[in-house]
Amino acid sequence: MQLLRVACLASAASRSRSFTLLCQPQCVKMYTCFWFHSSGLCQTTRDLEEMPVIRVPKYLQNRVESVKVIGGQNNIHNVKAGRLLIQSKNPTLNQSAAYIFGKFEKPVLCSKGWKHNKSYGDYFAINKTRSVAPYIEPQNEGEENKTCVKFNNFSICKALVDVLDRLNITRPTKVQLQTIPKVMKGHNILCAAETGSGKTLSYLLPIIHKLQAQKTSENNAEECKIHTLILVPSRELAEQVAAVSRMLCRPFGIVTKTVGGGRGVGHIKMLFRRQIPDILVATPGALVKALRRHCLDLSELSFFVVDEADTMFDHSFSDMLETILKSANISRDPSETHGLGHKAQLLVIGATFPGGVEEILSQVTDLGKMRIIKSKMLHFLMPHVKQTFIKVKSAEKILELHQALKVHENSNCGVLVFCNKSATVNWLGYSLEEMGVRHTRLQGEMAAAVRMGIFHQFQKGTINVLICTDIASRGLDTSKVKLVVNYDFPHSLADYIHRAGRVGRAGGEEHGEVLSFVTHPWDVELVQKIETAARKRTSLPGL
Repeated sequence: MQLLRVACLASAASRSRSFTLLCQPQCVKMYTCFWFHSSGLCQTTRDLEEMPVIRVPKYLQNRVESVKVIGGQNNIHNVKAGRLLIQSKNPTLNQSAAYIFGKFEKPVLCSKGWKHNKSYGDYFAINKTRSVAPYIEPQNEGEENKTCVKFNNFSICKALVDVLDRLNITRPTKVQLQTIPKVMKGHNILCAAETGSGKTLSYLLPIIHKLQAQKTSENNAEECKIHTLILVPSRELAEQVAAVSRMLCRPFGIVTKTVGGGRGVGHIKMLFRRQIPDILVATPGALVKALRRHCLDLSELSFFVVDEADTMFDHSFSDMLETILKSANISRDPSETHGLGHKAQLLVIGATFPGGVEEILSQVTDLGKMRIIKSKMLHFLMPHVKQTFIKVKSAEKILELHQALKVHENSNCGVLVFCNKSATVNWLGYSLEEMGVRHTRLQGEMAAAVRMGIFHQFQKGTINVLICTDIASRGLDTSKVKLVVNYDFPHSLADYIHRAGRVGRAGGEEHGEVLSFVTHPWDVELVQKIETAARKRTSLPGL
């Protein structure tokens, strides 16, 4: 109406050769009429209609254009026909298993904005792309008797192969195919392979084969020496390795014993006073105590095994490990591992290796002559296990966990719930008790004997839900576990690999799954590295 009023007044003024413009101030700000009576120049109504009207501020127009440009750059069409590798709450961020990124192409992450508070409730899943674990050799139809490699192809004694047959272990995994022949030839080994790939059998089988051959040729005076030392980081793992060893050694009369933490010096002295074992599975702290009190002699060792090397070479164990290594005669060449005055073969086994390994090993052996066995899928995400990540508030994690446990309550499969602190394990246990969830707890502040009983209950299937710290993430046999829940997201990518490795193990439950709750900004940074590695099919960085 104001614009119409200005136009009418201007028209009347042009007819009367005089100019009088009466309008309100805000109208004068928007449109300006110039009237020059002397020159006859005027701005008429038509001129006013042709003037541009600014409806959107210029700075907003610039922002809209920049958003269009950025949106066009990030519009990556990475979905093809077939199953999905990445499945997100936002379908535009899905990625098919057939899509391959270019060398300089950057993926758009589902977890990109997860540091913002508005991202709570978002989620994405890394679907499995293989039905069989990558460390298991595929068996083609019609080739069962032609090309399938079995344990008797390694020249292992028949009695040991029969034990494996009774345990329904007939085909070696890839890491066993690579490791067993080299150990049989006397080489020092550095073996790095993914969790659950059968590393324990890869060193136990050749060791037991050689020990049973030595027992038939040695005199009685040399039988009271320890021939094999297996060093592990925890008592639970020591008992587990010893149980496998006893099962394999039963036909040969080879004695296996364990020495672990949580017991006094008197118990350690009594252990070696009764009978010197052929195979000793020990933790570093207990073994250092025994060496300082001269309870055992490592001079006649034939094999020195360092299992779970990523933990053993960590700063918390490295000093003790160095002391133990210097107490044994480690061979530098395969020719030194047999005959009179033989030295010990060094077998270093692990899923990840920290820095400082070379510094310690170079003091006792020749690194140039060590045979390195590395799995092709080392430090990669497991392609046969589904992994889901949920951005959730701290107060809502217990409800999400309860929902996940309800899905698996009718199945007879195990569930591992990982927490970062012992206090969280206890609090979570009390909370699940109130919800009526039957479970047990395992954390480092418990007595060693109590921990062993709890884990045996879980392995036997007496209780299916185990709430634990990272004490249960290293090396333990969790073949019955079908679900791993990271209630607290792990502190490092190495911890994530070990936790996720509790499912999808050789001979274990199929269709395993890992569920991770993401809460803190530092959790998001690790998740983004995991998602990037999954999308680009690369190994996890920094390992």
